Amino acid sequence: MRVSWPSDAPKDDIAGVLVGWRNSELDVLVVGVLHGVDARNVEHALRMQTLFRSSPHPIDHILDRCGKQPLQVLGTINAPSTSLHFDRKLLSMRYARKDTAPRIDCLQDAGLTVQIVVFDRPDPERMQYLSMTPISLALGDKRSIYGNMAPFDIIKQDDRDEEAEKKRKAKLVEKLKQHTVVRRARTAKELALPTIINQINCSAELNDLMQSNTGMIGVRTRRALSVSERVVESATHLRDSVLDSTKSAFMRNVWPVLSQIFIFILMLHRILAEATLQVLDWRPFPNAVALKDISATAQQVDIRLQQFCYWPAQYLTLQRRRNDWESISSSHPEYIRFYNSLWLVANDVIIGIAIGSYILENSAYVATTIDDLVDAYSIAGLQRMITWLENNPAGLKLNNELAKFLGDLFLWVIDYWDNSVVQLRPLLPGIVRVIGWSSFAGASVPISLTSDWVSVLTVHIYSFYIASARIYNWQLTIITSLFHLFRGKKRNPLRNRVDSCDYDLDQLLLGTILFTLLFFLLPTVAVFYATFAGARMGIMALKAALDAWLACLNHFPLFAIMLRLKDARRLPGGIRFELLGNDTPSASAYGTTGAVESAPTSYIKLKSVPLPLSQTFSQYFELGHRLRKHYLSHQVFLCLVSGQFVPPIHRKNLYSLQYSMLPRQRVSIGELWDLLKGEKRADGLGVANGHANGPGHGEKKGRHGRGKGYWWSR
Repeated sequence: MRVSWPSDAPKDDIAGVLVGWRNSELDVLVVGVLHGVDARNVEHALRMQTLFRSSPHPIDHILDRCGKQPLQVLGTINAPSTSLHFDRKLLSMRYARKDTAPRIDCLQDAGLTVQIVVFDRPDPERMQYLSMTPISLALGDKRSIYGNMAPFDIIKQDDRDEEAEKKRKAKLVEKLKQHTVVRRARTAKELALPTIINQINCSAELNDLMQSNTGMIGVRTRRALSVSERVVESATHLRDSVLDSTKSAFMRNVWPVLSQIFIFILMLHRILAEATLQVLDWRPFPNAVALKDISATAQQVDIRLQQFCYWPAQYLTLQRRRNDWESISSSHPEYIRFYNSLWLVANDVIIGIAIGSYILENSAYVATTIDDLVDAYSIAGLQRMITWLENNPAGLKLNNELAKFLGDLFLWVIDYWDNSVVQLRPLLPGIVRVIGWSSFAGASVPISLTSDWVSVLTVHIYSFYIASARIYNWQLTIITSLFHLFRGKKRNPLRNRVDSCDYDLDQLLLGTILFTLLFFLLPTVAVFYATFAGARMGIMALKAALDAWLACLNHFPLFAIMLRLKDARRLPGGIRFELLGNDTPSASAYGTTGAVESAPTSYIKLKSVPLPLSQTFSQYFELGHRLRKHYLSHQVFLCLVSGQFVPPIHRKNLYSLQYSMLPRQRVSIGELWDLLKGEKRADGLGVANGHANGPGHGEKKGRHGRGKGYWWSR
């Protein structure tokens, strides 16, 4: 037999009545202990719902969540017993000294073993609750914001192969489960565990409600006040009446006007945000990329506008939570996501104000420093490096003519680029001040602007890398083909293999001459290619660092970590059972009949497991894995060695982490208007993944008529 017992129940020797749920004949959960009342009166009060008077919300909402079973009288505690008969429907429990939980008056020959599961009640006012599954910090069952692509989109063929391999292994695991030799069906008690967890979450509010109505058990209802008594009572509460009248007049006359003005301003901003989002996502033709896919600044603006479009729906969802029991924890993840995004935006703005103040106060110094850095590393420094490569760098014997030709070509392009950039130098102080003013919108804006300017100011390095990589790759390809020629081989592209082939003497002679020329020219081309490839990798590392900083500012689970440190029970990651001790059959006082041996009893502690940090930062680990796979894999090394192009990681993959707390499809303007206008009852309208949906928990469609007017007028 399993008895779930609250740890905060009274531990004195006063007699009381146990009230709770009976999930089965041998599985009960105690919600509260009522002292000074009779069991029959309590049972009558439960049937008449006397214990649920002054309930803030319908009691059926909790009962529906807790297995749709009514509360029952489970038994008594510390009551004198006059019979040795064990009644499963009316338990008799009592406290002994130094016991963490009571014992059941059950004889050993009853053929039962007793489990007392002790649990700590979650405090619903502090948003504590138990959960068998870890809380999800991201929107559940959502796809990528970009459409039908997964959050970490699969672009390359090897990624598709990896995903197919994972699916194949998952199918094998499922088949292995079906062919397990020992397969035990889950018992009824195991299947009832999710319901018991919900009952534990709701037990605190129900216990407080029943304890407040205990004095009404077995007491006749108080008569209504007479007219004279009402006059005296109204005079006593005159001050409260004046305050209530003032508040009612304000809510009836002033508040609707203020609400209309606020909604008008909000809808105007929402329309402007929608227009901006359409521009950022506009593609001139189907295969073209959108502006937000090539610009970090556009991507950052898109993220902020998406959050702005989602916040009203989140706020209304959290406000609607007040219309139901606090024990119903379905909106707790949304609460964490909402306030985490607000905290991140607030911190972003605070850091941005500090950065912007420094930039504006030192705009001349910042402009000079940027000019010196750009000139030192992308112009003058690159010129010195190319000049050094022309003159036998590090003692390497290069082809002087080819090195001179390549060096002069690259130097000419650098000079042309320098002359073009010089035209922007008078505008640099103004650009710096614009970046400084943009910092007041958040530190993420100047960081994204810096990332875009790095891309613009290093276009010539990117061009040098592409050109040198193509030359180096073509030269390697030709050398490989000529090497096959020496061996009498030839590559067959149709069968993707190397076949034998007969060559004439003049072909072999020409191939030998070309092979010798290209082989001795290869070190010169390789040196220039290695230089520009290293510069390109450095720029990509810098941009990756800036993007990682943006990811922290936009998605870092700051609020979740604060909850983890402050109150870990608000961030559940599962449950665990801890054995407190076993009681072997021993003598137990059993009323006045003497000492008998009680049934063996084990005490188990039900504890909440906090969400581990590995799951809190799981998406960061996934992002790090993809970055490591993209840049530090052997394929990238082979591409660098062979001169193939190494593209940067796709922006959809890089920014999918920051979109994980946003819905796949944002709330439309019409849906937002319906939410604010309140065409549906607040308790019958839910928001899932940012969309307005139908009746809420415990609400049947058509139960309430269509509401009229605005939400503030009801």
